Amino acid sequence: MSGTCGGMLLSILPQLTSEDVYRTVALAAVGAVTSFMISYLLKKMLEDRDPKDPPL
Repeated sequence: MSGTCGGMLLSILPQLTSEDVYRTVALAAVGAVTSFMISYLLKKMLEDRDPKDPPL
């Protein structure tokens, strides 16, 4: 198993360019910020609800 994973990593590594790494980092950052903002907005929306209101 480790030989297969190591071989796959070593075969992919030379094909990676710095542009691919930068693109991956940028997309990960956008995804993290989006996830945080959606979670934050949903939390605020649910906190503002009156506890006597029926559940969603």
